[in-house]
Amino acid sequence: MIAASLPRLRPTELSLGDKLRALNWPMVALVLLIGTIGYAMLYSAGGGSHSPWAWRHGVRLVLAVPAMIVVALVDPRVWFRLSWPCYCTVLVMLVAVDALGEINKGAQRWLDLGLIQLQPSELMKVALIMGLARYFHGAYPEDMRRPLVLLPAVAMILAPAALVLVQPDLGTAATLMVTGTALLFMAGVRWWKFAAVGVMAAAVLPVAWANLHDYQRQRIFTFLDPEADPLGSGYHIIQSKIALGSGGFWGRGFLHGTQAQLSFLPEKHTDFAFTMLAEELGFVGATIVLSLFLALMLLGMVAAIRAPSQYARLLAVGVVINLFIYVAINVSMVTGLIPVVGVPLPLISYGGTAMLTVVFSLGLLLSADLHRHVTIPRFPVEA
Repeated sequence: MIAASLPRLRPTELSLGDKLRALNWPMVALVLLIGTIGYAMLYSAGGGSHSPWAWRHGVRLVLAVPAMIVVALVDPRVWFRLSWPCYCTVLVMLVAVDALGEINKGAQRWLDLGLIQLQPSELMKVALIMGLARYFHGAYPEDMRRPLVLLPAVAMILAPAALVLVQPDLGTAATLMVTGTALLFMAGVRWWKFAAVGVMAAAVLPVAWANLHDYQRQRIFTFLDPEADPLGSGYHIIQSKIALGSGGFWGRGFLHGTQAQLSFLPEKHTDFAFTMLAEELGFVGATIVLSLFLALMLLGMVAAIRAPSQYARLLAVGVVINLFIYVAINVSMVTGLIPVVGVPLPLISYGGTAMLTVVFSLGLLLSADLHRHVTIPRFPVEA
């Protein structure tokens, strides 16, 4: 019965050499370029030193890009078959975090595996995309009208989001919710159903507010009036805005950002890496970096448009949406447009699990684009 549900892996028409030649190298180059900019910013964050962040980021980047290419070379039918195991494994890891997780800065988000520490909530961002793409692969447009078809997908989104919220990690939980909701829309769910859910969500806002942690409420108060506590909860965003203004149009120059180099800017190597970049490279540098991300997303959307199967299409769209959410939340956060929620800037901020998540997801995107001649039946059967 299980074998009957798996797609048959027939020999691909392309040899390894053909695949390497057909690979979307502009996308690979963009990933490498953005990651190199991240290395330079972490070098600056370390005061002009490779230690403690830049060299680790560089090593991860050197290992991650070839790994991304390897993921891209794998037939998407393999990822199709592994989608459920990946989702279930990461979900179990999220449950394990609650019992065995390491506590850091008041949050229980990491699993200590000895050689490395993993943050399962970051891995779930990709696992959720794979799981939903797999679930909706066999659905027809008329199936989207049936609540019983949608309930399992909604549960797939709510279960990890709730586990992440308990850690607590409001930013990642919100990212999972937004990514999942966007994939529901791309799968064909009617807009009025989202409107109905939005009305119900608004109705339970008072309950949600009552169950927020004190620091989460404080973040919202700080967002509304950061100057009310300039040396406490408002310090991060105030210093971020000062640094952004200090950079001006052309920037203060590499290694010459006053807020970052004099350590006024907190978390300059993680959440506020974009702020340091904007101070040193100015509006021009920040615009160039955002343009590189935009180019990467546009290439991803092209891959989604020409994907031959529902699974590959939703997989590619999900990766692009996830990348957009990463960038949009981080940039909006450091510029004061939304409360500070602790979401890193992909390939630029320091963080091993975040980089692993991003490059693996981009590898899946490259795989969907490279194997656009490969079709997966809606109900694959082993012949």
